[in-house]
Amino acid sequence: MNADPIDPVLQVKGLRFGWPGRPLFHDLSFDLPPGVSLVRGDDGSGKSSLLGLIAGALLPEAGTLSIQGVRLHEQHDAYRHRVFWIDPQTEAHDALAAGGYLESLSRHYPRFDNDTFNELVDGFGLRPHLGKPMYMLSTGSRRKVWLTAAFSAGTPLTLIDQPFAALDAPSARFLRELLQDASSHTSRAWLLADHEAPEGVLLTRKIEI
Repeated sequence: MNADPIDPVLQVKGLRFGWPGRPLFHDLSFDLPPGVSLVRGDDGSGKSSLLGLIAGALLPEAGTLSIQGVRLHEQHDAYRHRVFWIDPQTEAHDALAAGGYLESLSRHYPRFDNDTFNELVDGFGLRPHLGKPMYMLSTGSRRKVWLTAAFSAGTPLTLIDQPFAALDAPSARFLRELLQDASSHTSRAWLLADHEAPEGVLLTRKIEI
C-alpha cells in the first residue's frame, strides 16, 4: 500500500524579484515538505533575499507564497505568525537584553515552547549572557540567541541564514543534533540558506539558486 502524500508546508509559485539592475528570480516555483531543506548558492546568488521574501520581509514583484494554505498577500498577519526568520545582521534589538528579546517571542508566536527555550539556552551556553544587551554580545553569542529564538518559536516554517556561521565547536555540534531531530519532523519545515549542506543532516529538499 502506498503511503499518503505529505502536504507541503510552504508553496512558492511564480516568484519574481530583483534589486535595481540585478534580477534574481524569475518564475521561481517550488514546494517545501516537512523536515530540513537547503537553499544553496554562491555569494550574491540571492539566498538571503529568498529567505526575506518567504518571511514576508521583502515584497515580490510577482508570485504567491503560502504556508499550510495561508497566503501571504491575503492573510499577512496569519502568514507571518507561521514563519520565523531574523536577519542575522540586524541591529533592531541591540538595546534589549538577550533574555528580554527571547521572552518577548511568546507574544508573537502562539506555539512558543518554554521547555524547548530552556533546553536551548543551556545547550548553547547562553544562561550567563541573558542579562546583557544584545549589542554587548559577540557575533557568535548573537547567533546563538537567534538560533534559540528560531527553534523555540514553534512555527510551522523556520528560516535560518548561514546557521553555523561564527559558532564555536560545541555549539555547532548541538545545532547539528537539533537539525538531525528536525529532519524527521512530519509537520514542520526548516529551510537553511548556506554554501554547503550541513554534515550528517538528512535533507528533504535541496534548492540550487
